Amino acid sequence: MKMKTFATAALAGLLASGPALAELVLPDLSYRTGPYAANGGPFSDGYQDYLTLLNARDGGIGGEMIRIDECETAYNTEKGVECYEATKGDSALIYQPLSTGITYQLIPKATADSIPMHTMGYGRTSAAAGETFPWVFNYPATYWDAASVAINYLLGENGDSLDGKKIALIYHNSAYGKEPIRTLEVLSQKHGFDLSLLPVDPPGQEQKSQWLQIRRERPDYVIMWGWGVQNQVAIQEAANVGYPMDQFIGNWWAGAEPDVLPAGMAADGYKSLNMNRIQDYPVLDEIQSLVIDAGQGAGDGSNIGQVLYVRGMYAAMLAAEAIAKAQELAGTSAVTPAQVRDGMEALEITNARMAELGMEGIGPEFTVSCQNHSGSGEGLVQQWNATDKVWVPLTDFIAPDKDVIDPLIAEDAAAYAAENGITPGCL
Repeated sequence: MKMKTFATAALAGLLASGPALAELVLPDLSYRTGPYAANGGPFSDGYQDYLTLLNARDGGIGGEMIRIDECETAYNTEKGVECYEATKGDSALIYQPLSTGITYQLIPKATADSIPMHTMGYGRTSAAAGETFPWVFNYPATYWDAASVAINYLLGENGDSLDGKKIALIYHNSAYGKEPIRTLEVLSQKHGFDLSLLPVDPPGQEQKSQWLQIRRERPDYVIMWGWGVQNQVAIQEAANVGYPMDQFIGNWWAGAEPDVLPAGMAADGYKSLNMNRIQDYPVLDEIQSLVIDAGQGAGDGSNIGQVLYVRGMYAAMLAAEAIAKAQELAGTSAVTPAQVRDGMEALEITNARMAELGMEGIGPEFTVSCQNHSGSGEGLVQQWNATDKVWVPLTDFIAPDKDVIDPLIAEDAAAYAAENGITPGCL
């Protein structure tokens, strides 16, 4: 509510001195409570703080002030849908659910309501097919990209051959955790590795049986598709059974500070993917001085610069750039959700633009189109240094195997279109 009050007060000042302006309303379906709060909070802080910076420094986007409507979901799908229904009528421009379960429920709703969604590196992977899912965007990468990037990294570590290797997937037993299974099954056939599946019932506090199985079978690598408390427990259990941390790789939702800090030195060497680089970006100094030090931060400022804070900031930057593009295309600053959708589909993120924004190299360059709502699909691999409490990048951005992923997306999108009576096409 503090954020909303700030934006409203700033807008009131503008109204007193000039013509009436329209607010740019961006809901934040956050979760600061429950077993996923340690991960949900930092993301929302980064998302909101960047938008508040734009208000404080630039007067919003294109002269229009931003208003953030935060609604607590507790990572609960039913509450997430309730938040959507409670906020959609307030001229909401983009939804960022930060939950695959909520995303699946909102896809038909947001489509019917003509409101775009950005499910950044999560959600339904086949939403990358923009002709079938015109209102959903998952750039800069998808879950299936992440699965392929992990395998491509392991190929590089093993002389381009995984033939005969054993890889276990330990995953959140939900729509989120099940997303990469089909892709990994196809990749296992292509590269000759044996894939075993180990579901963990959410929230994930009980995993002893899965890790005892890992101790017995001793897979060459374990890939984790976890979130929240599941990640913390998995890393501690891996240490308890003596599984080598440098053979344990999380996806980009299982590679943040809250995941590793509880295990202390036992987490040293753990690896994960990341869709965004972590470094000292100039924009973080601006957020510190103009937002956090000014008492307008969404949180207490303690997680600024951490993985999920930076990712939330990155998501907000992409939203802001899409809105600016929409304003350019529409020739008006007071854009509608439909016009913002057009801006999202015409988005181009370049190295030069990221540098201008004070976050050079935060992510890969990518373009969006009607046929491709998912961007480049690239991700990097990082490793936890428990002594210094920092994530160390091991690679540059790695490309996924599009020869595998694109046909899977086309197949799933075609099935969805048939089930829902959709005739694919560009808007």
